[in-house]
Amino acid sequence: MPRIMVTTENSERPDAPVLLDETVYPEHLTDEHAAAQLVERIGWAVIDATGEEGRTPAGRRGMQRPRARRRAPE
Repeated sequence: MPRIMVTTENSERPDAPVLLDETVYPEHLTDEHAAAQLVERIGWAVIDATGEEGRTPAGRRGMQRPRARRRAPE
């Protein structure tokens, strides 16, 4: 099944965070609303991954919103 994963650039590290790991179904692209929701989730994960790359463990305090960790049912 096709999958979308967003992680930081140093994803080869075992402790690299996975910000989005989602199975993608054709239904995600059947209409404009569903496609927009998928793109929105990808966007959140990309923003979170960009921020994560610039952080040190001590700098993680005060995050503005939860990271986008969403998984579709398998």
